[in-house]
Amino acid sequence: MIPENPDVVHTVAFYLLFLSFVPAIIATSSSRQGSQNQDAKAVLYDSQPDLREIVFVIQSQSNSFHVSRAERQRADLLQQTQSLTQTPPPVLLLHSLTDNEGDWSILPVLPYLSLLFGKNSSWLVFLEEETNVKVTKLLQALRKFDRRKEWFLGKPLHDEESTIIHHYAFAENPSIFKYPDFSAAWALSIPLLDRLANKVRDDPLKSDFTIDLKHEYLPMLLQVALYIWENGQGPRLTAVPELCTEPEHSPTAQHCATTLSSPAPLCGEPVKKEDIFVAVKTCKKFHTERVPVVKKTWEREASLLEYYSDHTDPSIPTIDLGVPNTERGHCGKTFAILERYVGDAVPKTRWLLVVDDDTLISLPRLQMLLSCYDPSEPVCLGERYGYGLGQGGYSYITGGGGMVFSRTAVVRLLASDCKCYSNDAPDDMVLGMCLNALGLPVTHSSLFHQARPEDYSRDFLAHQVPISFHKHWNIDPIAVFNRWLKDELGSTSPHGLNKSTKEEL
Repeated sequence: MIPENPDVVHTVAFYLLFLSFVPAIIATSSSRQGSQNQDAKAVLYDSQPDLREIVFVIQSQSNSFHVSRAERQRADLLQQTQSLTQTPPPVLLLHSLTDNEGDWSILPVLPYLSLLFGKNSSWLVFLEEETNVKVTKLLQALRKFDRRKEWFLGKPLHDEESTIIHHYAFAENPSIFKYPDFSAAWALSIPLLDRLANKVRDDPLKSDFTIDLKHEYLPMLLQVALYIWENGQGPRLTAVPELCTEPEHSPTAQHCATTLSSPAPLCGEPVKKEDIFVAVKTCKKFHTERVPVVKKTWEREASLLEYYSDHTDPSIPTIDLGVPNTERGHCGKTFAILERYVGDAVPKTRWLLVVDDDTLISLPRLQMLLSCYDPSEPVCLGERYGYGLGQGGYSYITGGGGMVFSRTAVVRLLASDCKCYSNDAPDDMVLGMCLNALGLPVTHSSLFHQARPEDYSRDFLAHQVPISFHKHWNIDPIAVFNRWLKDELGSTSPHGLNKSTKEEL
């Protein structure tokens, strides 16, 4: 759908009008065999890099903090292009392109991008908000690839072992398939973009096109790569050494076209622990198995915390909300927690954190992250998944990694007619449907994790200061907490990853 936002329309119209006068540049280098050649030689296919043929897409979000970050990133890109005395390229904010909720998952927005830029551009470069770009070095890197062919470029990630969150893809040899680390930036040549756009148009994404639906689907990084690969019919990811995730000022980043900002945002004083109410969902059968882990690890960092169960146990203590335990879903329990939070039974706070009893979380790191968000806005924060994104579906915060709500968001949710259709409905998905119906955004942070550390690529976690992980299956949860989430005593630095974690990586 073409957006009604006049700023977006005018920006796009300007670039299309200008680019329509740019003659096609015909590469004079010798032809290469096959568009999927993964051993690209360092051949310069253009004598002069042309910024006008690159479209930058910042993978932005609609929350005010993220819009501000994306706008600063766009300003920096445009300032660099001015210093190169070239006409500035299009720099787009993903969240503002169309009205489609699923654009963040990339595939649904490809036809739109192909329609606008398929005729007059050569490369589509995707950036995350924390990605720093050295435009000159990026242009030099792109010049190594024949833009007339299909290219899928990025910094490759791979799984060390078969993992449930990736649906056991390539189970026999999971390291063989590479998918891009979005933080390093990644790129599509326009011939590949156009073919993928035609595929999406001609064979629309199924109504159940989903990012990570309760371990049965694939994370966006891998799903995009699999869709492009198309069971061997399309190109695999080609590694570009200049696309990096090193810190911006690291001495090892001299060759890099992209680097990363601080891995843990801090926008002022961390939110006080007294401003976060923590709700832990549990049940009787886990009172002696999981609750003790919470008490031995992160409970001590909470000022206000309650355990909600189907059984009252004064020794913990737990609170019985009158909702029977269910094997899955827990929607009834979660909505009862929301009602209790806005009532008089608990102290009034600006933030609510809802976690499972097998969630491992760093509350000090969460306090730092929340310093970037305005609690007067309806903030719903965590690891974002999506359901039915190809055909007007919705996004939601997965419960296992922790769901963070501003009081404003909870009040808006409960004031609506949105309810659980059953006590065992999936609470996170029902909340996502409610938020979508209210037009309230779901805000993603890659620092929350639905699974265990070993379920993620080591390189993906290497540039993070994680806030949470989930599940105790086949691990020592206390050891995992100490390694990944326990900071040095008194450390409030965004780089406060403890020593054992750094050695492990």
